[in-house]
Amino acid sequence: GAEWAPKPRVVDRVKHEADGSGNIEPGFRHLFVVPADGGTPRQLTHGDYPHGTDLAWLPDGSGLVVSGNRSDNWQLEYNVTELYRVSLTDTTIVALTDRDGPDRRPAISPDGRYVAYLGYDDRVRTFQNTRLHVLDLDEDENRDTGEIRVLAGDLDRSLSNIRWDADGDGLYATYLDRGLTRLMHVTLDGTVREITDALGGTAIGRPYTSGAYSVSDDGVVAFTHGTAERPSDVAIIDDGETRVLTDLNGDLLPYRDLGAVEELTWTAEDGLEIQGWLVRPPDFEEGRQYPLLVEVHGGPIAAYGPQFSPEVQLFAADGYVVFYPNPRGSTGYGEAFADLLYHDYPGGDYGDIMTGVDAVLATGDVHQDSLFVTGGSAGGTTTAWIVGNTDRFRAAAVVKPVINWISKTLVADNYYDYADYRYPGQPWENPMAYWEESPISVVGNVETPTMVMVGLSDLRTPPSEARQFYHALRLRDVETAYVEIPDAPHFIANRPSQLAAKVAYILAWFDRYRGDSMGSDE
Repeated sequence: GAEWAPKPRVVDRVKHEADGSGNIEPGFRHLFVVPADGGTPRQLTHGDYPHGTDLAWLPDGSGLVVSGNRSDNWQLEYNVTELYRVSLTDTTIVALTDRDGPDRRPAISPDGRYVAYLGYDDRVRTFQNTRLHVLDLDEDENRDTGEIRVLAGDLDRSLSNIRWDADGDGLYATYLDRGLTRLMHVTLDGTVREITDALGGTAIGRPYTSGAYSVSDDGVVAFTHGTAERPSDVAIIDDGETRVLTDLNGDLLPYRDLGAVEELTWTAEDGLEIQGWLVRPPDFEEGRQYPLLVEVHGGPIAAYGPQFSPEVQLFAADGYVVFYPNPRGSTGYGEAFADLLYHDYPGGDYGDIMTGVDAVLATGDVHQDSLFVTGGSAGGTTTAWIVGNTDRFRAAAVVKPVINWISKTLVADNYYDYADYRYPGQPWENPMAYWEESPISVVGNVETPTMVMVGLSDLRTPPSEARQFYHALRLRDVETAYVEIPDAPHFIANRPSQLAAKVAYILAWFDRYRGDSMGSDE
């Protein structure tokens, strides 16, 4: 009648777990086909190789194109994928691409002549633009070594979400541009036409760029229409005219007062122009000074934009002017701008944020002695770095941070993806490079009351990272608190109640130190 303990788990793979899903069971993803009207599945690919979920049918039904890595060294080639054509009749597999770097998201032209895909030649940098490629399949039907063209190559932005138009004359794609998600069309001869810049509204929580679209056979575009005042609705573009079809929050938002969102640009110490946004309290009064809450985005290779954000609006409703910047390293400003964090993070974006704070102070709307700062993931890392380098803030909330790049790099679910791309060499080869960019290296300077928060199921920035900072602050007798969100992965606001808890704890912590600055004009 004894109940045996769970069986031990043995791991011998490079990638063996993933944040949000936990342990990855041993095995390989392969292609199968099954008759659409039912029948027996038939396996098309075999071997100890991983295949991606990106696949596309050839129009004549003779086969598929799929991404994957069929190299014997695939486990350590984690940034390499190729495209393969798989025959439905004899299951032969032909490699369509061959380079160091990712090739993914195949899309077949309606006539079957071209395969479009996304990828780049890996130069081992923190950020590299993803390009749109088109391969001609007609030149050699046995070994697909046809011409490869790069479309919209002069556009200094990363492209994503590609799909062919109905005529096969070109493709649609999205890209980020200064906080906006844009949809464009590019022809096979390289002519680019912008469709809309209003995609968004699907990243509920913080104001991240987002959006999705679909195109009908007659060229009508449907997309998620997002604004700073509303989460996404469904809209269409027909003959150049945009029409919003849904009113998904019409029974609520007309009866709520929201903080107005305003763009702000400023010049960094080295002359770079930086962009961000200000959100003022709904009852904002001219001539009155408010406390400032700085919210730093994650990534750090990501971007905020003028999008609806319940977290930001809740902060503003509590009486804060909220400032969320896109410092260097953010996407949507060109490859060179995003790559400025190469071997220089979080130190690289610190100056942009602080000069941004000065730009906000110059508006006269916030009190210089009532500054607060928070951020999640990379934003939490930067927040920890900020309080280790300045005492300008009354309080801080460090959420799901990296505190020690040496331990993070060897413990997280994506531990294999940092050496050289972020910092030179592996941690044991160049430990000081990792240490000098770790907030734990400046924790001895922290005097700011700092709350630390993390999800207990976080595998991307594990709780051990947050605890390092909390324990160090506790040992130094700095005012601090440690908040654990049960069952939360790295996406700490995965459930609405978790989002509400996250915001409530941050506001409760800041309100303890706001004192006389709560809307005071003194």
